[in-house]
Amino acid sequence: MDKRVIITGATGFIGRHLVQSLLEDGYPVTALTRNAAKACQILGAEVECLQWDGASPSGWGHRAENALAIINLAGASIADYWTASQKKAILESRINASRAVREAVEKASQKPQMVLQGSAVGFYGPDNGDQVLAEDSPKGPGFLAGVVDQWEKEMAPVSGLGTRLILLRTGLVLGEGEGLLAKMSLPFKLFMGGSLGSGEQWLPWIHIADQVGAIRFLMSNKSAAGIYNLCGPHPVQMKAFVQAFGSATHRPAWLPVPGFALKLLLQDMAEETVLASQRALPNQLLASGYTFRFPELGPALEDILG
Repeated sequence: MDKRVIITGATGFIGRHLVQSLLEDGYPVTALTRNAAKACQILGAEVECLQWDGASPSGWGHRAENALAIINLAGASIADYWTASQKKAILESRINASRAVREAVEKASQKPQMVLQGSAVGFYGPDNGDQVLAEDSPKGPGFLAGVVDQWEKEMAPVSGLGTRLILLRTGLVLGEGEGLLAKMSLPFKLFMGGSLGSGEQWLPWIHIADQVGAIRFLMSNKSAAGIYNLCGPHPVQMKAFVQAFGSATHRPAWLPVPGFALKLLLQDMAEETVLASQRALPNQLLASGYTFRFPELGPALEDILG
């Protein structure tokens, strides 16, 4: 079996960290990208960067032959304002990339050992209150839940081809200068930080080191298959999150942004992202034996921001 790992979305936040981890351990990495020259500038000369259209195995499908793993992290950002065209891009980019990976596996005479498919805790819907969400919790309502459901179903046939399929239902990934932390930095620097909405909503966060660590762990665990919530074992409510952020940055968290204002500004994007309550737990990951480097929010933020 070839040790090659093929990654879509390799130049994204999670992808860049994952590529670095794999390279450090001697894995040959192939990145599928719309701009091969730019991707190699970002990822380094050690990475094989192949141009692809995001929708088919054309130009790279041969690399799936006897590969160790294909890790599919491709998809348009959900953090950009949700116009009708952006919603279409969010859905179609994920469906098309997943279909391309599935077709590459189907056509390979020697199947890849595993496919790790990006997914999200958005599957459970936005309005779960204090309800604990495990991997067997049902699909919720909303746009993102529908996207995730279709995303996962598009890849599902792979598990019947003798290839191990792992679905990575990821929460809020924390890293320096990325995602929510980047958006929160300026208001807190200006002493204008505070909770978004009521502050009662649950955030299923995970440190980027554990996001990568969990993916690497699942790759190496030959019995790992199916759905895994990739989030820390101790989710927190928004009010606790901003207090911890303020403590790590030595700034007060005293100026909340009302939920109605966010809904007026962002509409359904607000309800399904910053105002969503998803108390997801990584039950399957813990049961498999994974040990978190950063199980508590305070030390995680100190590591990233300190």
